[in-house]
Amino acid sequence: MKKIKINFVDFPVFNYKEWFLYRFLTQYYELEISDQPDYLFCSCFGYNHWKYQDCIKIFYTGENLTPDFNIYDYAIDFHYLTLNDRHLRLPLWISRSWDCLEKLEHKQIDASLSQRKFCNFVFSNAGWADPIRETFFKELSKYKKVDSGGGFLNNIGYRVPDKFKFVKDYKFTIAIENSAVSGYTTEKLTDPMRVNSMPIYYGNPLVQQEFNTRSFVHLRDFETMQECIDHIIALDKDDSLYLEKLNLEWFAIREIKAQYSDVILQFFRNIFEQDKADAVRITNYGFSKRYRKEMSRTTPWANTFIVEKGYGLIDRIKQLKTGKKGD
Repeated sequence: MKKIKINFVDFPVFNYKEWFLYRFLTQYYELEISDQPDYLFCSCFGYNHWKYQDCIKIFYTGENLTPDFNIYDYAIDFHYLTLNDRHLRLPLWISRSWDCLEKLEHKQIDASLSQRKFCNFVFSNAGWADPIRETFFKELSKYKKVDSGGGFLNNIGYRVPDKFKFVKDYKFTIAIENSAVSGYTTEKLTDPMRVNSMPIYYGNPLVQQEFNTRSFVHLRDFETMQECIDHIIALDKDDSLYLEKLNLEWFAIREIKAQYSDVILQFFRNIFEQDKADAVRITNYGFSKRYRKEMSRTTPWANTFIVEKGYGLIDRIKQLKTGKKGD
């Protein structure tokens, strides 16, 4: 197999050997971790990629961000983009569900699943999330208690240590994304699917392109929130109706893992199977070079100040005005 020198920067703490893309690529290439990589995988949680110059940068994120192709040669995210060979759409739910996609494609349902507890809600993000999440939780709770096991709106007295073990005991799971952006489908939809808890979903307005929205409760299918809640109540009170819906296939397309495997391999073969110089996509001429130079001057300072010292932008402004650090 061809040897490929790589490294990872600006990711949150993670074991790269467990990352599904690393494991996928080891089937086709000998991957060598190097301090002087030819190919650098970058994410959005830092600015250390500026320290690396003589390499091809491949940006990856599962967050609701748009990649900056003035800085990175290639990008992998959830957007539906067309930029020649520089972009791969790979939504977060794929990476979180890669090892169990076959199970999701061939789910097994039995009648006992209708006898579980009503509904759960496991979230920690409050301030950065679409407010529909909190509103829906409170409105649905008027019918029956919705057990909240995360850090946000917790009502069970503790934070659940194992999400899947908790969720599997419920008929329904509230699965509302942090934001509603086209293509942005995360593990919030597929986590409950993995344990056959019916998601109550709101988020990606194009979710039907990959998922069968008849197999779960899709808020966009209803004119009002109350109509959606009335539908959930009807499912909760009628076991046969609930099981009929739960038996429907999760996905709108078949052999989804095989299809993604093909596009992932094609994307990386295009990068790795040509001379490194030919695989470069950013340019060192024109305004883009100046743009990167200015960005590299400012963002490392912001990263050090905000991340390492723990200050926010407002604190920094106060400090510049008063000469004192913010509270």
